[in-house]
Amino acid sequence: MGTVPTTLKGISSMATRQLLAELVADWHAQGGEPVAIESVGGVDAARRVHDGEAFDVVFLASGAIAGLEVAGRVLAGSRVDLMRSSTAVAVPAGAATPDISSEEAVRAAVLAASGIGYSTGPSGVALQALFVRWGIAEQIRPRLVQARPGVPVASLVASGEVALGFQQLSELLHVPGITVVGTLPQAIAIDTVFSAGVTAASARADAARRLLTFMAAPGAATAKRRQGMEPV
Repeated sequence: MGTVPTTLKGISSMATRQLLAELVADWHAQGGEPVAIESVGGVDAARRVHDGEAFDVVFLASGAIAGLEVAGRVLAGSRVDLMRSSTAVAVPAGAATPDISSEEAVRAAVLAASGIGYSTGPSGVALQALFVRWGIAEQIRPRLVQARPGVPVASLVASGEVALGFQQLSELLHVPGITVVGTLPQAIAIDTVFSAGVTAASARADAARRLLTFMAAPGAATAKRRQGMEPV
């Protein structure tokens, strides 16, 4: 029999990268097993787990984890909801901040922007649906810029490639060169619940479950809020 790896191996989308790094550091500080989490584009992460790449845990939007569970790549019953992330709006540092206090105000800001950046993740999908509902999708199509998988929308905003960027608040915080205007108003809020699951390929399922229990515990709430998310 082969040797069981001592390090728990995980994969996540970029939205949770900073938070997971903080939670893993806390886990290690309390004597938890070594953990290494790779953060990539969410679509790529789901594909790699689906293709059977060897990971112990996977962190993605709840719908993606559910899909992997149905496909038999995540152990049934191992899914844990960890945090809720809201979509926020950013502009280049020094630029005038638009009014985003209402649905009408956000629509006007989008129509006025010279370039609009969005992600390949759940927030980007929801945003495109919102543009269709507003009846402006075709009108603004030439000004839409979708960040490549693994590339933060904040980098498009900071470089001036887009005048308005939409992405998870957690991915916009702490990025130089941008100003976070705020989260979307309640009427059009785009919130994503991020979950985790133990992969069917894991040789250390019990340790992986302990890690997820730690990350879901009340003690992790402060770190979640510090990184722009809310516990669930």
